[in-house]
Amino acid sequence: MPVSGVRSLSSLSPTPKSYKSVKKVLVTGATGFLGRHLLRQLHQVAGIRLYTCAIEPAVRAYTHDWIKGTTYISADLYEPNDDWYETLGKPDIMIHLAWQGLPNYKEDFHFTRNLFADYTLLKEMIEGGLKSLTVTGTCFEYGMVEGCLTESMPTQPHNPYALAKDTLRKMLELLSKTHPYSLKWARLFYMYGEGQNPNAILSQLQRTVEAGDEVFNMSGGEQVRDYQPVELVAYHICAIALQDVVTGIINNCSGHGTKVIDLVHDFLAQYEQKISLNKGYYPYPDFEPFAFWGDDTKLKLAIAAYEQKG
Repeated sequence: MPVSGVRSLSSLSPTPKSYKSVKKVLVTGATGFLGRHLLRQLHQVAGIRLYTCAIEPAVRAYTHDWIKGTTYISADLYEPNDDWYETLGKPDIMIHLAWQGLPNYKEDFHFTRNLFADYTLLKEMIEGGLKSLTVTGTCFEYGMVEGCLTESMPTQPHNPYALAKDTLRKMLELLSKTHPYSLKWARLFYMYGEGQNPNAILSQLQRTVEAGDEVFNMSGGEQVRDYQPVELVAYHICAIALQDVVTGIINNCSGHGTKVIDLVHDFLAQYEQKISLNKGYYPYPDFEPFAFWGDDTKLKLAIAAYEQKG
């Protein structure tokens, strides 16, 4: 469905330049919401050999169209392993999407379990020989700050998930001082599309419409978020990971804000549906600021570097 100001999906470059020699690219979390769309982007890139990893058994994973054509590794990345770098195919480039337990942002397992398991895995990959790592972060790392969020702002995480992600980034930055490698930290904002969480607002709205209900319960809808279709988010991750010019923190965002109520109206207009909106039924979330969006200046530089690669 269209959202005002979002870059058209038809403008995505389908033919990035080839590498001079074959590069091994590993994607973790390959069967997840973002993973499936990222792999569809990567399948279009010449000069790479794709390795994918998720906890799902291979016999089931290979039923997904986006897994086909990759070397799939079924593994629990939080379990000990003598040599993760060897097990995961000795990749040249790693795109780390995997993170367990979302969207339960307030649970402390993000810090007590996920953080240290993730760091142990990534540290072993880097010590093994990995030279380029892209990790997805979160806009929640900025904390309860409103307005346009730029990468140079200090982080003020307000929930366990954001705190764990922000701490992981800082630990990886320190690691680069003793084991030099390229780190790109892609901060995700909001995305929607095929495979999204069933509790996401557009998933709930679609079920309500399909059920023939006359009323949709929602919040007041005046909160402002930075929304993108997941296909565009995936293209951005592909661009960030496969270029070498722009590193560090990079907002994966649209660069502007959209009201939730406008997102809902766009959805209903797209599918020519009418339904009564019961605004104010749910309170506004207390774990995020009321109105915020990302600055996309660095993202545009990364995309330009990717599209000019050759």
